[in-house]
Amino acid sequence: MREELLEILHAGPGEAARREVAVTKSGPAPSRWTLRTIRASVDWLTEYTVSGVWRVLQTCGVGLHTSCARLFSPDPDYLSKVRRLHRCLRDAARHPDTVVALFLDEFGYQRWPEVAPTWGREAAVAQRAGNNQQWRTIGALNALAGQVNYLDGYIVGRQQVSQFYSRLDRAYSQKVELIYVIQDNWNIHTHPDVVTALESYPRIKPVWLPTYAPWLNPIEKLWRWLRQDILKMHRWVEDWPQVKHRVHDFLDQFASGSAALLRYVGLKGKGKLATVLNTS
Repeated sequence: MREELLEILHAGPGEAARREVAVTKSGPAPSRWTLRTIRASVDWLTEYTVSGVWRVLQTCGVGLHTSCARLFSPDPDYLSKVRRLHRCLRDAARHPDTVVALFLDEFGYQRWPEVAPTWGREAAVAQRAGNNQQWRTIGALNALAGQVNYLDGYIVGRQQVSQFYSRLDRAYSQKVELIYVIQDNWNIHTHPDVVTALESYPRIKPVWLPTYAPWLNPIEKLWRWLRQDILKMHRWVEDWPQVKHRVHDFLDQFASGSAALLRYVGLKGKGKLATVLNTS
């Protein structure tokens, strides 16, 4: 019975599920399972209550799980770029005193708070006041130390990217001989003005990620943490400087490095990139 149930679930909702939920005779079958459509589709469950179906599923080891997207990068050089990334991380792990690996990315946020669930006696309201404004940040995460450097402003363009490279060069002492800056393929990163500016910082070597592969850039998870803890449902919509100040306070926590941040973004523990670092 368990094998039959799993086979039906794997095949997806069909005609019986369609009849259960369709409003008209021509209505389509649903795209995902519910307890009602499972009950209608499995002969020996049709007489069960919805809660009874749930108990049967639990007994069979079937539960309700959050789905995830199957990620895909169209880059034809995906594997070679990933191997290059792994080599740079291993190089930094083997020579921590002279080699640094940084993950670089940009992040934008707005004055108005983002909507999110929160605890209370009634539904909370994300306030809207004044003109919505935007602010942008460029940051770099040290893959071994968890140190974060950043630069922000109304615009992050080629001048700001060039300025940030200068800041990174000053942030690491002269005993550091090589600074890998791992980044995506935003066209500003390869703008002629930025490329020319890079010539002034021979220690800095750009490392290009595959196109459309944000899962290979752990600093994306830092932005997620920032969004979750600071920007969602904030109470300072009428104090734009305070919003930016709170973002600064959050990022400044990591100015000297953070093991907690490395664990959060998957560079410490059992993450794939953490494994690369640990096998250096």
